[in-house]
Amino acid sequence: MNTRILYIEDELFLGKIVKETLEDQGFDVIWETDGARVMNHFTAFAPDICVIDIMLPNIDGYSLCRQIRGLYQNLPIIFLTAKVETADLVKGFESGGTDYIRKPFSIEELIIRIKNQWNLTNGNNRQPDTNCHEIQLGKYSFYPERYELHSPSGIQRLSQRDMQILKMLCSNRNRVTDRRELLLSVWGDDSFFNSRNLDVYIRKLRTYLSGDHNIEIQTIKGRGYLFMTR
Repeated sequence: MNTRILYIEDELFLGKIVKETLEDQGFDVIWETDGARVMNHFTAFAPDICVIDIMLPNIDGYSLCRQIRGLYQNLPIIFLTAKVETADLVKGFESGGTDYIRKPFSIEELIIRIKNQWNLTNGNNRQPDTNCHEIQLGKYSFYPERYELHSPSGIQRLSQRDMQILKMLCSNRNRVTDRRELLLSVWGDDSFFNSRNLDVYIRKLRTYLSGDHNIEIQTIKGRGYLFMTR
């Protein structure tokens, strides 16, 4: 089976060239231009490697990388970016990137780096990490793949959106999770209707976690939510 590449780039001319060149080299490629639609490709396409531009519409590459890394710990993620500051490079690796190429770049270099990332993981990166993926939250144990929140009093079954929202809050623990980014990631758009739905889900999660006073979901007006665990 050919190596599968999920390529996220909003520059149409560059994206077309890179996609066609990689396909000519024998790779299977899905090209996406909008950060908010990226996560939808994982179930059907199951990429071996992600190649992500940092500056994207709706959800930037750093945020995408954190979401992907939360589900796939071993999946190679190569950043493509015009940013040249060392701080940007550090931020890319801290968000979960495994390699980094500055624009402009040669296709030959990209192909070499893709092959290197594939060899480093031996292709063992298509499946979500389901064996022991437990997130400890005070008195609670959160199992995203099982859609379960365990507490001393029992097991709370979660809906898909419960799980997605809580997982995103956990990935930004003790930091503010941007409200719009959350909406785009879970619903795909930030309409007024979906915004009100988000309020309902946040209230539900607060209820589910109310048994531990050291856990708090604070609303930060005009920004999003601060998920605090002490």
